[in-house]
Amino acid sequence: MGKGNMEKTDITIIGAGVVGLAVAAELARPGMNVFILEQNARHGEGISSRNSEVIHAGIYYPEGSLKAELCLAGNRMLYESARRRGIPHQKVGKLIVAADPLETGELERLFTQGRKNGAAALEMMGGEHIARMEPNIRARAALYSPETGIISAHDLMNDFLARALENQAHLICRTRVIRIEQENNAWRILTRNDRGEESTFLSGVVINCAGLASDTVANMMGGAYRLYYCKGDYCGISGVKPGLVRRLIYPAPLKNSVGLGVHLTMDLNGRLKLGPDATYIDRVEDYTVAPEKAALFYEHAVKFLPFLKPENVSADMAGIRPKRQGPKDAFADFAIRADAPGFINLVGIESPGLTASPAIARYVKDLLFH
Repeated sequence: MGKGNMEKTDITIIGAGVVGLAVAAELARPGMNVFILEQNARHGEGISSRNSEVIHAGIYYPEGSLKAELCLAGNRMLYESARRRGIPHQKVGKLIVAADPLETGELERLFTQGRKNGAAALEMMGGEHIARMEPNIRARAALYSPETGIISAHDLMNDFLARALENQAHLICRTRVIRIEQENNAWRILTRNDRGEESTFLSGVVINCAGLASDTVANMMGGAYRLYYCKGDYCGISGVKPGLVRRLIYPAPLKNSVGLGVHLTMDLNGRLKLGPDATYIDRVEDYTVAPEKAALFYEHAVKFLPFLKPENVSADMAGIRPKRQGPKDAFADFAIRADAPGFINLVGIESPGLTASPAIARYVKDLLFH
């Protein structure tokens, strides 16, 4: 989008992360002008590229919340779509492990919560059963989630984009939204590209999927949203025998924690990672990982991964969650709202946003057309 003006488009989606692309794939169809605006050089370079790539089962979130409902629906939709469209994925399963009776009680609470949410396949198990499944971990009890898996986030995003483009959507990168104003029954959007050139156009519908900047975009048209940046660091694991652990291993979550504790994940190539932790930071996109995190993560993980040695763990990557929940706040849900006719805001779409993405897209479609 260079200097000048466009006439009018039907739908403008701000943000080409996994959620924006899922929405585009759901809404685009021939004969409808759908534009996806992205500030980065290509799609999927923001928070969608910096996560654990886990397909969650919907265990942790309060019953009736959007996070619970959309995670559970998204889990089913992702597996079905990944099988049908050849998106690399694996249903590896997850063990949430307890080291003492207090943590076992927390697993029982999670089991009840997950079953209420509709995650029916959950199973509590004792030490002997765990030892048969994962002989190289240490735990006295565990909650087993067979519907948890991993997926290639980039392949998923590429698939969403391909579906949108096949239906004549347009992706415009290196373009930032500067201002949005209501004009008659549409929205006038001012954009600026990376060469400083400005464009303005009208859009019948605006869908704000701007991730870390979604509150800023929402507030351009009178919203009062506030996001908090919560950084999650990861450490890589190297020098251990392949296949020592075959499932994702999570600790029992701490009460009132904003994260799920330092846990073991793996990618589709079998590479093991620890993390993420959760630390509120200033509103700056800082993705550096302090080298001393390796020793800290080792201390957490060796309790349930006894084969680890300090030299196996090294600082790796980081991601940032856009949370509506502040450091001392209670649970905050996704905000997915039509805050004005033809203007839908998606604010605070953090974990389980990747899992929920196809269900979020369906939810947005229902908001628009029902």
